[in-house]
Amino acid sequence: MEVEAAAAAATMIVPAQLEPDVHPMRSLWLLIVAHAINHAQAAVLPLVYVVITGPKGMTGVDIPTIAYLVAAGNILSGLVQLSYSGLTRRFSRRSILGIGNLIFGSFMALMALATTFVPFAVTNIVSRIGGSPQHPVGNGLLAEQFPVHRRGFAISAHIAGGNVGSVMVPLVGAALIATVGWQGTVVVFGLPAVVIGVAMLFLIRESGTDRAAAIAHGSVRSAMRTVMRDRDLRLVFVSSILGGGARGLGVLNLFVPLYLARVLGFDDPTIALMLTVLLLGSVPGPLIAGWLSDRFGRKPMIVAIYLGGAVSLALFVLAGSQPALLWFGIVMLSIFNFVESPQLQALLGDISPPAIRDASFSIYFTLAFGVGSLWVAVYGWLVDRFGNAVGLPLVFWVMAVSCIAAAISVLPIHTDERSGGDVGPGIDPGDDGIDLATDLSAP
Repeated sequence: MEVEAAAAAATMIVPAQLEPDVHPMRSLWLLIVAHAINHAQAAVLPLVYVVITGPKGMTGVDIPTIAYLVAAGNILSGLVQLSYSGLTRRFSRRSILGIGNLIFGSFMALMALATTFVPFAVTNIVSRIGGSPQHPVGNGLLAEQFPVHRRGFAISAHIAGGNVGSVMVPLVGAALIATVGWQGTVVVFGLPAVVIGVAMLFLIRESGTDRAAAIAHGSVRSAMRTVMRDRDLRLVFVSSILGGGARGLGVLNLFVPLYLARVLGFDDPTIALMLTVLLLGSVPGPLIAGWLSDRFGRKPMIVAIYLGGAVSLALFVLAGSQPALLWFGIVMLSIFNFVESPQLQALLGDISPPAIRDASFSIYFTLAFGVGSLWVAVYGWLVDRFGNAVGLPLVFWVMAVSCIAAAISVLPIHTDERSGGDVGPGIDPGDDGIDLATDLSAP
């Protein structure tokens, strides 16, 4: 009750005349484009890693080294996300997102100057940290501006937009690496983030209702305590950590190319094509899952997705080098393993009152991409301990187990009595539906 009262009082703090200046669909489109660029960079890096771990790559760089680098980048960028619960009280989400993209793109391009592993690793990690506001700050903005009955779709559109960048990359990225080298490729993929960062600084508008509610509620420490005392929020966090073991981007898309290259011995064009097919489902999948979860509930959708992901991982490994079965396994992975995260984030937005929304998202992404990223380090250790032939297949079996554990952790979450009620500014709460074909074209 205390949180709800603070949120109601904070709503009165923000003058009503500010609301028409907030354009939710403009915010969503800018976030979609920024996320597409963010994911394009994340998707091209596994191809860069294949090059620098090969015979003509950097001296002393192997698969475990790359796994530890990715884990370090994930952990540091995840831990930074905890700070956004406090930073969003002092600075607008617009400025955090804009400046973050400027850093993200600049240091991605600077990777091209690295000739040894240490400068490559430093610029890689700083770039990752620059991109860290995209999820917690971006989704906090969307949760503020969209009502519950449109929130699942809005957050899923944000995630799906990022996945558009992922899908476009493997073939394009492979062609660029073949023509201009990996150094020229990271420059090509870094500069657009700088452009979108400038656009965000000038075009995003905010009502400030969440910030006012957070300040009215009390200190950042108080908000953190409120979040961590909430059993349902804790279960969402646990599920995000466990599900991180098989997350489509950052985990699965890292190890699939390595498995295809180092265990099954496929050539680079075939790997690029398979990676493209793997990533194809990451665009329509979140949109469809978000649309379904808005109507039939987040929890049933999330559990079904986790169990489908576990089955898909088993099929992928059991297929061996048989082309038809392997392709079927990749298609199944494409369907199930890229749609869990946006539904968990929408669930988090549903059950987090405005006063603690930024704190909830900050903790969620710190755990999901910080602590959860220890999975990559574990997988690197498995490959280092057992070698490519045994270690890489074992990685996918562990992923399947993590999916099942994540599904179990979602089951006790209470959702029905906590959903609904808060409505984003400038949106008619009486709008009772979303049309998949027209919603993204709404003004």
